Amino acid sequence: MFSYAANGADDTTDWRIPVTVLTGFLGAGKTTLLNAALTEISAGKIAVIVNEFGEAGLDHDLIESVEDEIVLMQSGCLCCSIRGDLSGTIANLVERRDDGSLRFERIIIETTGLANPSPILQTLLVDPDLARTTRMDGLITVVDAANGPATLDAQFEAVSQVAMADLILFSKTDLVTPTAADAFENRLSGLNPTAQIERPIDGRFKLEKLWGRSGLRKNIEPKDVIAWTTPDSPPELAPLNDLSSISKPKLSPLVMSPHDIRISSASIVLDAPLKDVAFDLWLDTLIALRGPDILRVKGIVFLEGVETPFVFHGVQHIFDPPVPMKNWNGGDHRSRIVVFARDLNRPELQRSLDMLRAHQPEIATKEEVFLNHD
Repeated sequence: MFSYAANGADDTTDWRIPVTVLTGFLGAGKTTLLNAALTEISAGKIAVIVNEFGEAGLDHDLIESVEDEIVLMQSGCLCCSIRGDLSGTIANLVERRDDGSLRFERIIIETTGLANPSPILQTLLVDPDLARTTRMDGLITVVDAANGPATLDAQFEAVSQVAMADLILFSKTDLVTPTAADAFENRLSGLNPTAQIERPIDGRFKLEKLWGRSGLRKNIEPKDVIAWTTPDSPPELAPLNDLSSISKPKLSPLVMSPHDIRISSASIVLDAPLKDVAFDLWLDTLIALRGPDILRVKGIVFLEGVETPFVFHGVQHIFDPPVPMKNWNGGDHRSRIVVFARDLNRPELQRSLDMLRAHQPEIATKEEVFLNHD
């Protein structure tokens, strides 16, 4: 599936435009966050793409002028609504940026409240022009502590938004008790154990945390890519010699719902480098069997005979080109792979992971699997 290369120029500069997808429940507060981001100068000028200006709820005091279908902000940022398809909208912005008529350093795509983010991530990969000119910088999901639990119960799309996030912003915690907020955060962590969860204090949030959330950056630090692929607070596991041990986050029955049960996540850590054919066979088999149900797959992989590890990421059956981590140092050669899936029962996922485990020296294998359902 992938083409691996460890040689070549050590080019750590990525000139593609970073794209951040901002999603979240209806009324969760993503428009408030968007308005704040448009006034933040540290990220440079931002182009925002929304379905309709009316849905964006832009602060009209910040609007300076309107040109064609572009709203120009006093900060120098701009906003446009989707006309036709997303690919055409982004391509038009990039073309106008290249010819000097527009200026921006990054793009934010604000989804509707109940949108599934998968098609957006796939669009950035399958369109050859967009793959050449843009890169995914992160998926941010805003959740509402007051209304979020009921939304998760009612809308499976909202569960997908949480499961696919790189960063989860927990809003309106002042409207619920600390116990309720903690229980809901535990539920979110169970759906997505690798996402960072932030609770803005008094509505304040360091906006620089919105950027650089993806692990697929050429200049990423090793500690950051490890954090991107490692559960923040993994549950206790059975002894390591019990390689079929399975654990799940400790969730209260009061916060479980049928929608949560449909989402499962699994993490595997392999101490020895993999054969490239074994890794490709595992990935090809997993995608062929359950491709439409795979929300995200991400990880860092060491291959036999290649000193440089590779970071990879995919949505369903569409994958980013793997990024070699040329600044990797130290003796840690463990591969870390995380799978987020829908309706993927335990035996299927276990057999998939067994394909990787079979190519490991028995004494050097450590497997960690976290599933959020029985």
